[in-house]
Amino acid sequence: MAAISGLIRVMEKAARKAGQRLRRDFGEVEHLQVSRKGPSDFVSKADRAAERAIWDELKVARPGWGFLMEEAGELEGEFDKPRFIVDPLDGTTNFLHGIPHFAVSIAAQEPRLDGNKSINGGWGDVIAAIVYNPITDESFWAEKTRGAWLQDRRLRVSARRHLDEALIATGMPFQGHGDMGEWTRIYHAFGPQVAGIRRFGAASLDLAWVAAGRYEGFWEGGLSPWDTAAGCLLVREAGGFVTDWRGRSLPVCDEQILAGNDGLHARLHKVLTAAVKT
Repeated sequence: MAAISGLIRVMEKAARKAGQRLRRDFGEVEHLQVSRKGPSDFVSKADRAAERAIWDELKVARPGWGFLMEEAGELEGEFDKPRFIVDPLDGTTNFLHGIPHFAVSIAAQEPRLDGNKSINGGWGDVIAAIVYNPITDESFWAEKTRGAWLQDRRLRVSARRHLDEALIATGMPFQGHGDMGEWTRIYHAFGPQVAGIRRFGAASLDLAWVAAGRYEGFWEGGLSPWDTAAGCLLVREAGGFVTDWRGRSLPVCDEQILAGNDGLHARLHKVLTAAVKT
């Protein structure tokens, strides 16, 4: 096993601190399912409390670093220091409905060395990542050039090389978010060619599972950087590929993301782009 860096230790400590709160609150949500008011307000508070727990931990451990967070937005740090990209509760709808499939996602992204703000907002590569599932206690982590890991086990993407053996994941448009017509075309293009398609509702875990070889691929549109930043690095460090739908390998793919193992990404991309152009 690779030696765990100080940065990963700090990020994992923050993720586990938030995860402990979420586990406790998840038990309360299950009881709130029967209340007249419903659990929505409670979950919103749980989300913000988890984010604050992460922020409190990381700001002390890495002073001067910036933050991009789902709830609090962007908090600028010192111009030459990295930033953390944080989703304190990826899979909020699952959490809301008492479904035990959600995660804490934290990534560290370095600034561009040339300071060019017109390219990716001035941000460069993601250098470290944690996706932590509080229910299963699985901690997926990666560092740039040092591989991807599940706890102390090295991760590699699946070795399957045929579409008819491939299990792929997706996220679906909902309540005015995303293009249902486009998603349906892609689904109908993939469906007859693959072994199965799954929709579990937490993009960070979908990407972690591609890195772990549980899925051969994943596609979704309309995401945000905090949904994908950590997962993108996990897939890449496990030997897979992550691009947008045009085939560009960006530091963080979010609006359009296609992840796959090294043998199938190109074929998945070909099917997807043909469907989008239809």
